[in-house]
Amino acid sequence: MIVHKFGGTSVGDADCFENVAEILVQLGSNGRASERAVTAPGGMEGRAVVVSAMSGVTDQLVAGARAAAAGMDSTYCSIKAGLLQRHLEVIQKLLGHSPERLELGGLVEDRLHDLERLYRSIAVLGELTARGMDAVASFGEPLSASILAALLRNKGVRSQAVSATELIVTDSQHGGAAPLMLPTRERLRLRLKPMLEQGLVPVITGYIAANELGVTTTLGRGGSDYTAAIVGAGLDADEVWIWSDVDGILTADPNIVAQARTVPELSYSEAAELAYYGADVLHPKTIRPLVEVGIPLRILNSFHPQHPGTLIVASPGAERKRQPAILSSTGLSMIELGSNDDSWSLPLAARALQLLSEAGVDVLLLSQAFSEHSLNLVVREQNQTHCLHVLQKEFNGRVNGDARASASHGFLGDGRANGRYHLGVKEKVATVSVVGFPGWNEHGIVPHVFAALGKHGTRLIAVAQAGTEYSVSFCIPEEQVASTVRHLHRELGLEKELA
Repeated sequence: MIVHKFGGTSVGDADCFENVAEILVQLGSNGRASERAVTAPGGMEGRAVVVSAMSGVTDQLVAGARAAAAGMDSTYCSIKAGLLQRHLEVIQKLLGHSPERLELGGLVEDRLHDLERLYRSIAVLGELTARGMDAVASFGEPLSASILAALLRNKGVRSQAVSATELIVTDSQHGGAAPLMLPTRERLRLRLKPMLEQGLVPVITGYIAANELGVTTTLGRGGSDYTAAIVGAGLDADEVWIWSDVDGILTADPNIVAQARTVPELSYSEAAELAYYGADVLHPKTIRPLVEVGIPLRILNSFHPQHPGTLIVASPGAERKRQPAILSSTGLSMIELGSNDDSWSLPLAARALQLLSEAGVDVLLLSQAFSEHSLNLVVREQNQTHCLHVLQKEFNGRVNGDARASASHGFLGDGRANGRYHLGVKEKVATVSVVGFPGWNEHGIVPHVFAALGKHGTRLIAVAQAGTEYSVSFCIPEEQVASTVRHLHRELGLEKELA
């Protein structure tokens, strides 16, 4: 048995849904060499599918919730209307002549009317709690699961959408809940095993779950990968296949480096290291459930399904060639918070990070400079305004003008507020992580990276390194990311053929 997971880009529009359905139809009718090979005799037959929300939907849902809490009624109403139109257009294109079109369209309309009522409740309260955020963020996956299941049925594949709130039991840590594997395993087998035995393909909502009281929780951003791993472990699957929009795990972003190559095989620990440092095709928590039961993981491209991708196993082949990988992220802002005197302290920094965590703002990289009495935070640009407002409220800072715009080497506000704290956006940035592994060379990768950066003349804004010589992350100006990544790829010898 194989668990397939399709991410948001794989179901980004009607054509993408059609592509995913065709992949599943072809695998069901003709199979694929690797899929047939891993079906163990006597093992559970069939396959399960985990699906994310359509690309960008969760971000829009969250933006609507924040707008509601801020009393911006027209904004959240507009977001809801846009989501409704987008999903109905997909249904019309995919199922225009199917008898299921009207029923599915009605389901989508009902669900998004529920969303609007939830937004109104948040607006009345004037507050967005972590539990409320989970409730809002959970709307996208049931819509995409229902669409994909209906499309598969329309193609002759017996399929049914299943909410993971019925399957995955978690603790009550909203925004990043942890699964309770014993009750989860029981529910997965009770709910899904009969479906699989009857030849049904369950299409399961990624990212969302529920605690023991049935309250909706989420597994953290990008948690659909985690869902697939939990389902695979709970059902003792032969493999878990993560379908994304790239040919597995590559030595660099192929949109930046044309010569980037797929790493054909990795160990669990190597893949976990890459995920920890920001590999977009793999959620950091995904590896853990699979390691415990020894289930292989494949990373594949839904837009290039013939490519073998990357295989992640406990013990890779001894003959493989180990190569570092370069991970880069753009669309980021660096925000500085600090004091204008020597009063900045660790408790203040901890308080700032706690507030952002509670507000659902992911801090991708941070640097604490006591010599400068400040904390530098790297966040996604779509979270910039929310981040500033959260910190402004606590530290009494003024952020004047349009906080959504980025500033170049300066603050958006005057930064003086009550004369004690300053707060503002420094500049648009990118992060780059270089992840190597023991055995690549005798000195580790970090000295090679810094030598290459010096040779290229890259301006380093901040650096983060764990207690190892094998991996390092750094923050640089956004306009330098492409040339820096290409230079590193050449200097580290990653354009050579992988064995």
